[in-house]
Amino acid sequence: MWLLVEIGNTALKAAWSDGLTLGKIFRYQGEKMVDFIVALTQQQRPQVMTIAAAEPVSPQTEAILRGCCKQLIFLDADHLQALTGFDLPEYLSCDRAASIIAARFLFPEKSSCIFDFGSTLTIDFIDAAGRYLGGNISPGFRTRFKSINRYSRSLPLVDTPAAAPELGDSVERSIAAGVVSGMLFEIDGYLRAHPDSIVIFTGGDAIYFAKKMKNSIFVVCNLVLMGLALITDAFVRKN
Repeated sequence: MWLLVEIGNTALKAAWSDGLTLGKIFRYQGEKMVDFIVALTQQQRPQVMTIAAAEPVSPQTEAILRGCCKQLIFLDADHLQALTGFDLPEYLSCDRAASIIAARFLFPEKSSCIFDFGSTLTIDFIDAAGRYLGGNISPGFRTRFKSINRYSRSLPLVDTPAAAPELGDSVERSIAAGVVSGMLFEIDGYLRAHPDSIVIFTGGDAIYFAKKMKNSIFVVCNLVLMGLALITDAFVRKN
């Protein structure tokens, strides 16, 4: 069995996999992410553990993780060897690279547009030949609410609204309507510019926005983990 781990900016997601088949998904949000990973491996020692981290991990932490498995594949800004051969630019974060690799696998010979709704909103484009065309980054859903509160003197921090009006009739509802509508207009602009692309939503707020779209959307919540399984499979085959 393989253990696949995505360490994001605010949370961790992990899954056991039998080859390319994902098993149970684990989620953790807290400060003891390394302890959580160690606890998972104490129940079952993985043959291979693949970890994609949003931020560089210290050598001490890497040593702890290597002791938890028979083979460790580590992906962060300083460890990109496992991505060799996928024809992707080095500036891509590991989670974006994994999402693109998974999209190629799920939708071969199709152009696709990947929206990842996390701390940032990332939008990546692939053509029908599987070539990466580039992508954009803008503030994520909750990041927009936080920035309004942080960078103004009088505006409140608004929670994610269950439903937002088109026009607000209070300060709080105006913020909710502005943020939600702004992201919907942003997404719609990309879809209009790429009408023939398969549209994939992933990340924590993917379902929230998919429910508001009129277009045909594929929601793949575990797209990054799928990509990590494919990266692991390619690495194991080479070695």
